[in-house]
Amino acid sequence: MPRTIVSLPDEDKLWLGRQAAAEQVSMTELVRRAVREYRERCGGGEPGRLEELLNKTRGCWRRGDGLRYQNAMRDEWERHP
Repeated sequence: MPRTIVSLPDEDKLWLGRQAAAEQVSMTELVRRAVREYRERCGGGEPGRLEELLNKTRGCWRRGDGLRYQNAMRDEWERHP
């Protein structure tokens, strides 16, 4: 995991330290959580988005075995130069 340096105002750093102690986690973990939550609220690249999309689209294909269909299509492409 890459590291980064973040400059914070003194009062934010003190709050972060107190909050980390209260939650018994590192300040680094609190910053990770904050960034993750911010990304989710902004709708950009949020963790779990692929899983959510897969759950929403599960069962959409109604023509039987999707892999078998896909392979048949590819075989057809190879037969027609």
